[in-house]
Amino acid sequence: MHLLSPLLILSIALGIVIAGVLVLRLHAFLSLIVAALVVAALTPGAAIQRYELRRDAVRIAAPADRGAAAVVIDRRHQLTAGADYEVYRLIDGQPPLRVGRVRVASSDQIDAPAANAAAPSTRLVMGEPEGDRVLATGDWVIAPAAASAAFAMSRETIGERVAAGFGRTILDIGILIAMASILGGCLMAARGAERIVVSLRRAVGTERTPLAFLASGLLLGIPMFAEAVFYLLLPLAKAMWLESRRHYVLLVLAIVAGATMTHSLVPPTPGPLFVADAMGISIALMMRQGAIVAIVAALAGYTYARYADRRWGIPMPMAGAALTHDDVGPTSPAAGPLPPLVWSLLPILLPVVLISADAALSSSTYGLPGWLIQTIQVLGDRNLALSLSAGAALLLLAWQALPDKSGSYVVGKADTSGSYVAGANRGERIRRAVRDSIVEAGEIILVIGAGGALGAVLRQAGMSELAAATVPEQKLLLLPIAWGITAVVRMAQGSATVAMITAVGIVGPIALADQLPYHPVYVAVAIGCGSKIGMWMNDSGFWVIARMSGMSEIETLRTASAMVFIEGCVGLVATLVLAAVWPLV
Repeated sequence: MHLLSPLLILSIALGIVIAGVLVLRLHAFLSLIVAALVVAALTPGAAIQRYELRRDAVRIAAPADRGAAAVVIDRRHQLTAGADYEVYRLIDGQPPLRVGRVRVASSDQIDAPAANAAAPSTRLVMGEPEGDRVLATGDWVIAPAAASAAFAMSRETIGERVAAGFGRTILDIGILIAMASILGGCLMAARGAERIVVSLRRAVGTERTPLAFLASGLLLGIPMFAEAVFYLLLPLAKAMWLESRRHYVLLVLAIVAGATMTHSLVPPTPGPLFVADAMGISIALMMRQGAIVAIVAALAGYTYARYADRRWGIPMPMAGAALTHDDVGPTSPAAGPLPPLVWSLLPILLPVVLISADAALSSSTYGLPGWLIQTIQVLGDRNLALSLSAGAALLLLAWQALPDKSGSYVVGKADTSGSYVAGANRGERIRRAVRDSIVEAGEIILVIGAGGALGAVLRQAGMSELAAATVPEQKLLLLPIAWGITAVVRMAQGSATVAMITAVGIVGPIALADQLPYHPVYVAVAIGCGSKIGMWMNDSGFWVIARMSGMSEIETLRTASAMVFIEGCVGLVATLVLAAVWPLV
């Protein structure tokens, strides 16, 4: 019965989030913050103490000398030879029980029954036992200062604990989200995204234009929000339909198939960035594994799109009319020339290269000179890499804003309606793009921060204890569990990002509570795939696709919604296969 309390608290939190977004139509930030405050208020102090002690402690692997000594597996090298540490026995549903004080006697490898020979094992000797208590398997060893901090945390107010979770989240990913938003906004305003699409179309030929839209969606979904990619590419799809009068459904669905997958699987978009950070997964690894699954799922979605195009040959509603300025959008001659392809790709590829290079150097120096290694390590920092990428997008926008032969300037996208404004100066163009990007990023950062606060207080409420009892014996089953939880939250409240934020607070402790036979990145990818399930009328993306493409609700459900559902399912299968054949552990 001791698991009832965290399970009940979790149910209340989910109810508040779903009811707030779906029933009361509150902003996701308010729903998440209210849920975090309620969870913090319902969490007993003992649960907070147990969680905080486990965070910084090392677990005893095997007792020795009738409990007067013990062996621990110090994988994170937290213990120092000759130093004194506190030992606590943490029983679910009860206050921490102090066992005594121990001293690290040796950090040499030893032969012990429960010790893992591949990991550094350390011997502890009891110094000051608490009464007649002895060391036992499963007790937790922690530094005295960390133990004091854990008990102090339980005495903090509700607001302080929620604010701490909010602040830690923003500290980790706030700059990344802001820079990613500036990168996407400036790339779109400078028409670099359009250049990528046009170049891909020329490379594959007119007959394979839908594949160009699919590849463009996959690539542009990395730095840009999925809705922004759809805004950008749909006018091009309409123009293509007017030329050929064929495959309108395929063109529309190809855009959705690519952009939606990378949006939920490849950082630096907010959802996968938050999940990776919450689970301690490097961005480079999340980018790589997420991209692999995204490509597989997008190809499956594209296959369904071809079927849907043959089965329901829906024509473009404005088939008999000429394109207006707003319909054409970025393809209008008034928008000016397109930038070079190399400079359009640079802002997207730069952070991928820098972060991946830094990750590669963590395992080997490859004989590179010291100064080059230090340079890569500095530039490969994720905050600096994204900042440099945003700077490259700003330079591209500034270069594109040079006056034409008549001496006038052309401004990129002025607002979310997709209209273009001519005659403004270069500085105004850049300021407009940056301002709009920062405003959009600010809203996302608030939602992400609130989600981080909710995840933090949920973990304090005993999610790790609940996790220990719910991890299936067949550890591969954790992936469909994570997928299913995310899918349920997505179907209930509509937002893929909010579903991922909520799900990682539930599933994250489960993944980290036990030694999985595969890397936790696959749990993060499964969460991203689960967020693709259930795109229907409560999702703003559903209405963006329906209204902008001109399809009815039924047509959108059986085309776009069904395709995204297939992508989420195929993504889960691909994740299971990768976890089994390429576990990364």
